[in-house]
Amino acid sequence: MGVVNVTPDSFSDGGKFPDATAAVEHGLRLVEQGAEILDIGGESTRPGAEPVGEEEELRRVIPVVEKLAAKIKIPISIDTTKPAVARAALQAGASIVNDVSANRDNDTLWKVVSDFHAGYICMHSQGVPPAMQNDPAYTDVVREVGEFFQEQLGTLLNRIGVIPEQVVLDVGIGFGKTLEHNLQLLANLRGFTKLRRPLLLGVSRKSFIEKLLGAKLNERLPASLACATLAVESSAQIIRAHDVAETVQAVRMAEAVLARRK
Repeated sequence: MGVVNVTPDSFSDGGKFPDATAAVEHGLRLVEQGAEILDIGGESTRPGAEPVGEEEELRRVIPVVEKLAAKIKIPISIDTTKPAVARAALQAGASIVNDVSANRDNDTLWKVVSDFHAGYICMHSQGVPPAMQNDPAYTDVVREVGEFFQEQLGTLLNRIGVIPEQVVLDVGIGFGKTLEHNLQLLANLRGFTKLRRPLLLGVSRKSFIEKLLGAKLNERLPASLACATLAVESSAQIIRAHDVAETVQAVRMAEAVLARRK
């Protein structure tokens, strides 16, 4: 899954693709490099990020979705927490909603997913971006994330009619987690496969790498690739990445080796 951020303040590539033309060109490059899904976002969800208004988010992402949908055949995901943005993006050609606020009580966005029979990425988070890293706390992060997924799968099916086959699970690395929480989740990814849903991992260039290794933003690719290959070994099926060409190569190598495991 290649990342296309149409934002001025995303932690990694904020401001690099400020308009639809630049973002579309970037998306097409990622497809050439091997991306099999594009994830379009118009609101930064980095720790401490301020919310973006609905109209501004629509202005940023809808032209990008429309233009990419006309040029590519792979699925497009809209990275949003807003029902109106999700609906407009699905109407414009997206087919997946990537919801970093799946820990919600309001079911309006879920109804949009149901109306369009769209794919849904259910990500675990604790808190909201402006404050989620202030003091994240768990008794057992692996168990609690697993219980969250089980509860959400039941809620989506029983309350909204979103069937499990529409849902991908994301443990939410860096979203209301300490370094130790992130490492525990990465070490125990395989346990989430018992839920029988595809797992998505998003670790690309994230700040927990600097906390562990001291690597600045532009030095985090090796650690991102290490996490990606470990995730593939743990049966993750989607890797969300900024560095698509490098990640594709690392994942394909890992898959080739694992296919020959006796």
